[in-house]
Amino acid sequence: MSIRTILLAVAAIAFTPSVEAAEVFEQAKITAGEMLYRVECRRCHAPDSSDPSYGPPLENIIGRGAGTFPDYDYSEALAGSGIVWTPAALRAWMEDNTGFLPGTKMRHVGIADRTVQDIILTYLASLNTSGGGQTAK
Repeated sequence: MSIRTILLAVAAIAFTPSVEAAEVFEQAKITAGEMLYRVECRRCHAPDSSDPSYGPPLENIIGRGAGTFPDYDYSEALAGSGIVWTPAALRAWMEDNTGFLPGTKMRHVGIADRTVQDIILTYLASLNTSGGGQTAK
């Protein structure tokens, strides 16, 4: 084995983020996402069904069909949309829900900043207890 090969291997190890660092970064995004969620979403949506809210809870939202949470009175537009809440659909909804789906009854100001969307999506993915959580795309 040459010195060059050894130095390249050492450099690769030294500059590769550790699993621990990746986990810390992911947890930081989830924590930040929860804070942004509280500011942008919580006034109407509880994170889970154990906490009452005006809108449907967002636990397990990623991968769930739009308008399918039991016992919530959805607009006809949303209930009949056939939309599945993927990260891309949620991103479009966060940015302009009435433009994304005219006829919805949800009033929303809009979250245009993609970084804020990403961080909220990371938090929402952390709420997927059914194992179907997806990362923000």
